[in-house]
Amino acid sequence: MSAVFNFTFVPWFRSVAPYIHLHRGKTFVVGIAGEAIAAGKLQHLAQDLALIQSMGVKIVLVHGFRPQVNEQLAAKGHEAKYSHGMRITDSVALDSAQEAAGQLRYEIEAAFSQGLPNTPMAGSTVRVISGNFITARPVGIVDGVDFKHSGMVRKVDTAGIKRTLDFGAMVLLSPFGFSPTGEAFNLTMEEVATSVAIELQADKLIFLTEIPGIRMNPDQPESEDNPIDTELPLAAAEKLLAQLPNPTQPTDTAFYLQHCVKACKSGVERSHILPFAVDGSLLLEIYVHDGIGTMVIDEKLESLREATADDVGGILQLIEPFEKDGTLVKRDRTEIERDADHYTVIEHDGVIFGCAALYPYPEAKTAEMAALTVSPHSQSQGDGERILKRIEQRARGMGLKSIFVLTTRTMHWFIKRGFVQVDPDWLPEARKRKYNLNRKSLVLVKNL
Repeated sequence: MSAVFNFTFVPWFRSVAPYIHLHRGKTFVVGIAGEAIAAGKLQHLAQDLALIQSMGVKIVLVHGFRPQVNEQLAAKGHEAKYSHGMRITDSVALDSAQEAAGQLRYEIEAAFSQGLPNTPMAGSTVRVISGNFITARPVGIVDGVDFKHSGMVRKVDTAGIKRTLDFGAMVLLSPFGFSPTGEAFNLTMEEVATSVAIELQADKLIFLTEIPGIRMNPDQPESEDNPIDTELPLAAAEKLLAQLPNPTQPTDTAFYLQHCVKACKSGVERSHILPFAVDGSLLLEIYVHDGIGTMVIDEKLESLREATADDVGGILQLIEPFEKDGTLVKRDRTEIERDADHYTVIEHDGVIFGCAALYPYPEAKTAEMAALTVSPHSQSQGDGERILKRIEQRARGMGLKSIFVLTTRTMHWFIKRGFVQVDPDWLPEARKRKYNLNRKSLVLVKNL
């Protein structure tokens, strides 16, 4: 085994380990678009899901079947009909949906049954259990359109699903539900996954989709200067959703976002939109710090927001011990009061547990993040990362290309999160004039 491999593997494995511990015992609801299976991604997705389950995560898997149903309809010479972003399910479409669901469940169960040598499935035993866990009701007539056998979720058998998960099995759900009289209804994968996540109060709702994620400004073409937002606070996601037209296609920005917002508003703290086109996107999102898709996060449990003048006292109380021990440069109190709106804070029950300031240098397209502080009572809970993400969002919103920090003691924390060390001469001229040579602070930069 080469020394280079050892050098890269050990730090990588150490960086992944905290996420393995964090997610053990948690419940994830994963919705896979039928397009992912049609694109031949099932085998690798099954391997990744089996790997995630082996690390202690309870998984409810909901498959879509939009292209498969359309294929069945085309074979019957029948046209696929949609309205309001939903399929109109006549009797032929219902038959096609049942045929497609049966075939897909067979393929999915087969994929999880392959304990192939030299693959992540080697030696694994994944029990996949399906059942009539969903009770449905008809959509009915909407704006004069009769949706016939299309339905919506009426009730989720949470007790049955939880018992199955506790048994150690993976729960597989098709987008079908049955009425108390035994009538079958065609549902959508997105609604089933969202409803199940809400009823289970799952820790994550994850959609594997055709789109790479969400950009706050979807009208701009995607480029290196306009990446997806890897993290969207619920309030920002709601604001974006209100500006978007009602979705009709899965590729519309609001199509999956509306379900992520609904889930987060109903108690699911994190919901994700990932591209199935990227091999290993599930693993990258769950076990790598920055992830690969867009995560909508409910922050109501602790408020992450921009500071006001009323927060100055709390900020001073937070940073004072770190100024005394030399971790932070002592700041003039009137300066903090004057620059209160530069600060981002995390507040819980009226107490500020974390803060950081952003000082832009527009002429250099950069900004300094200063006074990043987290209370000792809440360290190791991710508050520092949440503040960093918000600071990055604020800097991007100003059109800046990078942020930088000056530090004497926390270099490794920043390097782990994408910062690189540069020479102090890199600093913008205005900031270079204030650089304290005696303190010998390291300068670290992160490109946005």
